[in-house]
Amino acid sequence: MSYILFDDVARKSLKPFTYIRPVCDIRIGILTIREKWEKYLGETTSTLTEEYLSNKFPIIFADSMTLINGSVCPTPKLVQAIKNLSVNQVLVCNDNIIAMSKTREDFISEGDDIEKIEIEEDFIKLNNVWDIYVYNDRAIREDFELITKGRKSQTISSTNNLINPENIFVEEGASIEYASLNAKNGPIYIGKNAEIMEGAVVRGPFAMGEHAVLKLNAKIYGGTTIGPYAKVGGELDSVVIFGYSNKAHDGFIGHSVIGEWCNLGADTNASNLKNTYDEVRLFDIEKNTFVPTGQVFCGTIFGDHSKCGINVMFNTGTVVGISSNIYGAGYQRNFIPSFAWGGTNTGLKLYELEKAIEVNERMMQRRGLVMSDEDKKILQHIFNQTLKNKKLR
Repeated sequence: MSYILFDDVARKSLKPFTYIRPVCDIRIGILTIREKWEKYLGETTSTLTEEYLSNKFPIIFADSMTLINGSVCPTPKLVQAIKNLSVNQVLVCNDNIIAMSKTREDFISEGDDIEKIEIEEDFIKLNNVWDIYVYNDRAIREDFELITKGRKSQTISSTNNLINPENIFVEEGASIEYASLNAKNGPIYIGKNAEIMEGAVVRGPFAMGEHAVLKLNAKIYGGTTIGPYAKVGGELDSVVIFGYSNKAHDGFIGHSVIGEWCNLGADTNASNLKNTYDEVRLFDIEKNTFVPTGQVFCGTIFGDHSKCGINVMFNTGTVVGISSNIYGAGYQRNFIPSFAWGGTNTGLKLYELEKAIEVNERMMQRRGLVMSDEDKKILQHIFNQTLKNKKLR
């Protein structure tokens, strides 16, 4: 049996995060969607995604294959229903295709002789970028139960102030001293070799990946995920950081999503609420227009490999593409395209691909990693595609 996670139409609305990854590799809660499925299934997965991503995320064929919607987060009921599928059956819930079972021959020939199996279940599905932070509270709770069931937390130092310690799980090698952890309203998960420095105050639900760092006197509200190897300081509320990114200094970020390999300069602030309390409209990259979110709270959608300088201010509902470099005084415009260099006062110019890759390589080297040729080819493809429609206003 081969389990394949496929991208549905939602990948278009999930840009900029789906530029460099399939939908299933988006982090929500403690784990990425792929990691959730693999834990539930007890199997590795492959991917059906855009052609330019297929070398890095290949599909693995087998005589019998189950294709699963990569924008859907698993539940025990969904997993059992998927395992019960027979060949040429498709699992459907609320007009969403959840999964289908096919032979290799049927898949290649695109045979459509299928039987529909309806199921009723409540689950998380990502359709828009704001769904990532909206559902993150719930996703942390579900992942916490999945990861910690039947396991025992590492002992937490007595220097810390703990509320509901039975709802706090600390993995091996994590360091926490003189911090305040309040798990009364939701669980707190601290990954392997993570560090919470003195004076940090955390309210659950909260998730922290391996080797992540929460810096001195940080203030973290519930519904927040700090992905692996990320460094965070200041104040966060309902924020998802995928991993390997830095927001290491003071400044407020709320109801936002930050990709990988980003750096937010000291005192970066992002508004997450309009003074009028109106619903926030957000720029949809695929549609090239602003769309209603249904949310009153919406901060910044910050694409992978993008950076901003000190004292940068983002308006409510700002979207930043990938590999952009933003700086300057005053509020930034609420859409900054990919591979842009500059800011409101200076104007935006093209961030040349070679320079962008050079900077990305330097950041990865600081973590002991090397940017692969395949990753460079992916950025080259995105650069070429976005350049065709770029409007540097």
